Amino acid sequence: MFREAMGLAAKGETSTTEVVPLSALVPSPQPRKRFENLEALAESVREKGVLQPLLVRPLGDGRYAIVAGERRYRAALMAGLSEVPVRVVELSEKEARLLALVENLQREDLNPYEETLGVLDLLSEDLGKTREEVVGLLHRMRNEVKGKITHNVVGSPEAQRVEEVFKALGRMSWESFVQHRLPLLSLPEDLKVALEEGAIPYTAALELKKVRDEVLRRALLEEAKAGLSLRELKAKVREALKKEKAPKPWYREVGERLSRLDLEALPPERRARVEGLVAELRKVLEEA
Repeated sequence: MFREAMGLAAKGETSTTEVVPLSALVPSPQPRKRFENLEALAESVREKGVLQPLLVRPLGDGRYAIVAGERRYRAALMAGLSEVPVRVVELSEKEARLLALVENLQREDLNPYEETLGVLDLLSEDLGKTREEVVGLLHRMRNEVKGKITHNVVGSPEAQRVEEVFKALGRMSWESFVQHRLPLLSLPEDLKVALEEGAIPYTAALELKKVRDEVLRRALLEEAKAGLSLRELKAKVREALKKEKAPKPWYREVGERLSRLDLEALPPERRARVEGLVAELRKVLEEA
């Protein structure tokens, strides 16, 4: 299927160019969530027009789904154009999704999180599996390579397809993807947003992920956004982890345990004793 997508891309290059109204174009889901420098592109479009045709497929009733070129489509809207050049290619919905994924993954401006999702969606489409099933397959492959499991996963046709896709993409090996990119899926929301915005590199996001204290992590995140080097960030993360592992003062531990305690679930005599001790402690603190 991946090789077919490459063939479909070539097919799009050899198709004839037409001009269609912007109102006839329908954007398609894709891994890119943000479109950088649209204003600059829109200004260029106002002056020179859309120089590279969009790749589209016919939907019927005079409408076309955008397969590749949504950024140009958005810039044309901003520039006030009424029509754009397109290359019309006859594709099924599945072929279009696959080609759109391949086209987008060839772009250099995808951030690492979007690229990670794009690769997973490409594998999902190619293998006929859900994104979660693809993640599971990749983890099983890595566990087998590391000797943690003995199942013959790596030699299976699915694993061979995985290796073929990564080789064709030419970005990284599947092993590197599992080690450095899959952890991005479980980032805390603040780190995920910063990564999607391009405010920090993915290496910094993975370092900050180690810090569980949200207040401390947010402070380190701001430093990373301000230009803290990865080396400096790693040193600060090590210090933060030492603080997290240090024994907590007894009164903080008692406070945390009390905050989690369900008094209603305690036997009456134990509940009365806890309430009495807490009342006595309050009295001491008020007198302090």
